[in-house]
Amino acid sequence: MKQLSLFRITPNELALQIGVSEATIRNWIKLGYLQKVDDYISYESIQNLYKLIGTEKLTKRANKLKKDNFDYEEVSSLFLNKLNKNIELIAKEYENNLSESYKNKEGIFYTPEDVVKDLIDIKKDGTFCDPCCGSGNFIIEAIKQGISPQNIYGYDTDKVAVEITKKRIFELTGYKSENIICCDFLKTDTKKFDYIFTNPPWGKKLPKQEKIDIASKYEIKEALDTSSLFFFKCIDILKDGGVLGFLLPESFFNVATFKEAREKALNYNILKLIDYKKPFKKLITRAQAIVLKKEKPKKWIECRWNDKTYKRDRNSFLHNPKKILNFYCDYEDSEVIEYLYSLSHITLENRAKWALGIVTGNNKKFIINEKKAGYIPIYKGKHITKNGIIKTDEFIPNDLSLYQQVAPKEMYENKKLVYKFISSKLCFAYDKKGRYFLNSANILIPQDINMEVLKDLLNSKFMNWLFKNTFNTHKVLRGDLESLPIFSQFLKDKFSEKDYLDSLGLREINGTYRIKK
Repeated sequence: MKQLSLFRITPNELALQIGVSEATIRNWIKLGYLQKVDDYISYESIQNLYKLIGTEKLTKRANKLKKDNFDYEEVSSLFLNKLNKNIELIAKEYENNLSESYKNKEGIFYTPEDVVKDLIDIKKDGTFCDPCCGSGNFIIEAIKQGISPQNIYGYDTDKVAVEITKKRIFELTGYKSENIICCDFLKTDTKKFDYIFTNPPWGKKLPKQEKIDIASKYEIKEALDTSSLFFFKCIDILKDGGVLGFLLPESFFNVATFKEAREKALNYNILKLIDYKKPFKKLITRAQAIVLKKEKPKKWIECRWNDKTYKRDRNSFLHNPKKILNFYCDYEDSEVIEYLYSLSHITLENRAKWALGIVTGNNKKFIINEKKAGYIPIYKGKHITKNGIIKTDEFIPNDLSLYQQVAPKEMYENKKLVYKFISSKLCFAYDKKGRYFLNSANILIPQDINMEVLKDLLNSKFMNWLFKNTFNTHKVLRGDLESLPIFSQFLKDKFSEKDYLDSLGLREINGTYRIKK
């Protein structure tokens, strides 16, 4: 066998060099596009990769930033020469000229003025900071609400946005600020502030080691998203008694990755949790805000969801799995959830085997619509219903070594529960025929719980209500399923939702549930 020569570049270094994620590099290694020698990638396979880029699926995976040929330096030069014109129009024009791929890479989503006005609530003058100020919407609103321009501080890595912000401050107040600085806030030492309001980068693409280095300063173990890193640093530089307001993706409030950040927030007095629906064009996630005061926590938290305002007890969040801030629940719904978790129950954590469906790496290449020798039927999430598994007319080669990711064969061929992965509702089916599934479906094999009874329980209206009101996601994640309370002491050989609710002391009222008094 030919000995591969060693070109000393790590997977992470290659990812940075060609502008893709580390996960993409790992996939290319699995698919055979790249070969490793010890901890490095071979020179020959890198050369072969460069030949392949532009063919097969590699163009779509490699360096999405280049897809629209956006040139930041060219755009920035153009707009720096326009700053003597109407600055408000220039600010909007600049935002509109940033490409979608550039904004995605940098995690940039400029905040609409109506959201800014609603979020900021200044009670008195003090030092104000926007650590990622963009073109200055938060800063201008802070000045309008009574903050002196000399007390305004802003940071951003975009030199054009910084100059626009400075010009907007000058035109509004006549003050030439030297406190709006082009730099990386996460790497910059700053003073402490009375107010910090911002819309931080959402999922900005940073090298993994850089995120780890920043996180280590604040003893963060898992919450490595840039919005979380900004949150921890801002808490650190907020004065005692100061107020912090963050506009964030909805994942911050309900996904396990951000558990540390939510725990941090719950250590302080959370004033408001606000849902702003979907204010950003071409972005499917909701935008939500947290406003807190750096002081001892108080009992009640104001929540706004779907134009309704209500109070929630802080304890109702503390008792949630992963400290989820499920403020889409009103007080009565949260009271039921808190009650359920207070009862004796088990969970599926450490009581089940789990597996993902097959990831082929290229569905168009492998899936055909006719049965022939050497092929097996393949099922997807769309084939799973609460009443059973629908017949498929799709087939894949039975050689499982062809695929990018495959669970142990016995996980497919044994009796099992399968469920839709991309779904806002729980939808489970019992498979006793050893069917194979793609990764739009996942597999669950419980221990010491009857599969058919568990299937009926998880498909029940009650469990769907509990799942939605606890997690409210469009994906059915293993970690969430493992957190659901199962009251096995009330399960029998056959599941009855009415008997189950009676045993729990609950009653259904118009699609929701209440504790029997």
